[in-house]
Amino acid sequence: MFIQTESTPNPATLKFLPGREVMGEATVADFPSREVAARSPLAAALFEIPEVSRVFFGSNFISVTKASGDWKHLKPPVLGAIMEHFTRGLPLIEGPADENADDAEAYSKEDAEIVAQIKELLDTRVRPAVAGDGGDIIFKGFDGRNGVVSLYLRGSCAGCPSSVLTLKNGIENMLRHYIPEINAVEAV
Repeated sequence: MFIQTESTPNPATLKFLPGREVMGEATVADFPSREVAARSPLAAALFEIPEVSRVFFGSNFISVTKASGDWKHLKPPVLGAIMEHFTRGLPLIEGPADENADDAEAYSKEDAEIVAQIKELLDTRVRPAVAGDGGDIIFKGFDGRNGVVSLYLRGSCAGCPSSVLTLKNGIENMLRHYIPEINAVEAV
């Protein structure tokens, strides 16, 4: 098994590509802590490496964020854990795959059409780009009174030094261009 690695804009995160589907196209899984990782044998194994602070599964990649240490020392045990998981044929997640049962979206019924446009733009223009960097961005809400879109950053996007720049100069400008009712974009 050959696993490729790619750097991400977040220097604390590396993207690992095992050459096979991880979560598929429809879903992702974010494990921001060791406690949340218990439902995934792979995430739990990765958290056994002391320096690992976050694990994120995308369609065909795994993003691993380190709290400390140097990637040249951290990469071998991460690669070993990923390789062992896939060669043993273990399940990626035990139980329901969607850990976001509490991901209620906040917006009024009057804003439903605008929210549909926001989601369409996020799904077609933003999420594929941030997935390329090992992360994901999820719609959380829209306040039609002040025109503010709330987004949740996951994977390598969470804690990334350039995420504020991406939100303000990239996503906010693009959404404002297509949807004049939008005034700002915020991370939650």
